[in-house]
Amino acid sequence: MKNRIHTRRTIFVAAIVVLFAVSFVFCHPQPATAEVVDRIVAIVNGNIILQSDWDEALSFQALLTNRSLSSFSGDERRAVLDKLIDQELLREQMKSADAPHATDSDVSVRITEARKLYPQAASEAGWQSILAGYRITERDLQVHLRREIELMRLVDARLRPAVQIDSKSIEAYYRDQFVPQLKQAGSRDVPLSDVSARIREVLTEKKVNELLISWLQTLRSEGQVQLPAYGNDRGVLSQ
Repeated sequence: MKNRIHTRRTIFVAAIVVLFAVSFVFCHPQPATAEVVDRIVAIVNGNIILQSDWDEALSFQALLTNRSLSSFSGDERRAVLDKLIDQELLREQMKSADAPHATDSDVSVRITEARKLYPQAASEAGWQSILAGYRITERDLQVHLRREIELMRLVDARLRPAVQIDSKSIEAYYRDQFVPQLKQAGSRDVPLSDVSARIREVLTEKKVNELLISWLQTLRSEGQVQLPAYGNDRGVLSQ
């Protein structure tokens, strides 16, 4: 008999809880359209990129180029998302590579370069005001720049050794591009021997960029890039 009474009490209490929950829902209806806090804009090999990540990347791009966020066109905004996707693909490569890490000094140099874009950043208060205007903290910027430096070093370590620039290429660049640019600027002639090293570096950087584009295309084709906001997979946003 006691067990039956206990069971009935349990059922009764459960019923009261259910009725209370139902009445709460009807007495406190939820908004018809709930606010969306964040959304997925890309999935790269299972790794999610959120709208907030995209917005933050746009803020960094604007800060480091001394631009307002409102000045970015639709194509430029999509290019920033494309860059985020590329960085995620490269970041996966870092797991199996021995790329050198960025030091605090490396990051400080980049921050100094960024501050030179803003006259008011000469003072610490002015610099902090600029960061606040882009909704970025000093720590956020340090982390962002450290990641960029390390990815650049990964690219250099992977691609630069494969680049070979011969003397004919240097002479052709000097004859067809360097000298005409000097004449157009009204500058005096500079011997090839004086600028050979500089031209070699320019051509090397150009070749590394070409190899990087090819590498990223391969990583995209071999991986899985989904763009829920654009309704496609492995897509190129600028197309």
